[in-house]
Amino acid sequence: MSESMAPPPYGTTVSNTVSDLAVPLSSGSGWMKFVGIMFIIHGALIALTIVGILVAWLPIWIGVLVMQSAGAIERAQLSGDALAMKEALSKLRTFFVIQGVLYLIGIIIFVLYFVFFGAVLMAMFRNGMPFH
Repeated sequence: MSESMAPPPYGTTVSNTVSDLAVPLSSGSGWMKFVGIMFIIHGALIALTIVGILVAWLPIWIGVLVMQSAGAIERAQLSGDALAMKEALSKLRTFFVIQGVLYLIGIIIFVLYFVFFGAVLMAMFRNGMPFH
């Protein structure tokens, strides 16, 4: 039998194991809910602008994911429900993937910004335009 398929040690159950594994995340579920609420408020404020309506769904979705993950991890810790633990971790994974993609997009935009304005400055110097 492989390590991952080994039965739990004598005297423990899967329910106890899940509850024990969920304790670190469950103890931070209040903060997870706070962050989720802040993302939702952030999305609602972004939606107040005309351009913001196009992207406001993203922070709202992220906030809902974090809130759902907090609820699922609390269920997993209280009841030892392995499916709730899996749901919580799956939603956290989605949260981190979204954040990672957003950071990559931000870095790409940042680099393009400097390339574009670097090219503009070089063109200005090449044409001898004084700065006044």
